[in-house]
Amino acid sequence: MGLFCIKNNDFWFSCNMDCCIRNIIAVDEQNQPLRDEEGRLIFRPGGHGALIENLNEQRADLIFIKNIDNVVPDWMKHTTVIYKQVLAGMLLELREKVFDALRTLDSQPDKKTLDKLVRFAKQELNIMVPEGCDAKTLHPLLNRPMRICGMVKNLGEPGGGPFYTIDTMGNRSLQIVESAQVNHKEPSQEEIFQASTHFNPVDLVCSTKNYRGRYFDLRQYVDPKTGFISKKSKGAQTLKSQELPGLWNGAMAHWITLFVEVPVATFNPVKTVNDLLRKEHREG
Repeated sequence: MGLFCIKNNDFWFSCNMDCCIRNIIAVDEQNQPLRDEEGRLIFRPGGHGALIENLNEQRADLIFIKNIDNVVPDWMKHTTVIYKQVLAGMLLELREKVFDALRTLDSQPDKKTLDKLVRFAKQELNIMVPEGCDAKTLHPLLNRPMRICGMVKNLGEPGGGPFYTIDTMGNRSLQIVESAQVNHKEPSQEEIFQASTHFNPVDLVCSTKNYRGRYFDLRQYVDPKTGFISKKSKGAQTLKSQELPGLWNGAMAHWITLFVEVPVATFNPVKTVNDLLRKEHREG
């Protein structure tokens, strides 16, 4: 079994990062292009969603994705290792069930068997299956990349979390939603976001092969509508730039997704120097 561990600058990669970092023109708050002191246009990276191209090139049985700023001290690593093994084991078990279901669908199952597979898709995979679904309709719903996402209890850290979302076609699915994607001026949406019980520490185990052993083209499972406009500062200027759908949210929007609670001990972020003062980084 091959294992490939991916992190971002956010992450490190064993492959060339430069090939997929897409730069996008930056504008001011009046949407006018910004230029530097020498009159050159200012560009900003398009966000970590560009890394779906790198991920698409990897050939491994399982792929682990983890934020590099989640720095677990040595004395706590045993918990992290155990739960990574748990997530991987859950994905392997889930994948075998999905592969068995797909092979059964290939054999044109009877109605009783088809109904059983529909229940499996709904109850175990949280897939929204249309009424009167036949084998031809169910097959592509199951034949997709898969991921298990570890989630910790929400203790007020900045970032996204696990939610049910509904797209413009009325389809419900499990998604990781970042704060920048939420309309915080809409009271009902803000209330839902603030009431969230879990936080996304970016701890994913992924399977990118289908049941016939071929790798998916991951670019086909991106939701391009989940790109967004971010605001950054450059000196005294405020600039706006478009960001691609994030790697673990919009770029994986059409993957089979399950969320699993993991202990908060697996999440020890170091985003600023002050984070090193947390007791987890001082004890041992």
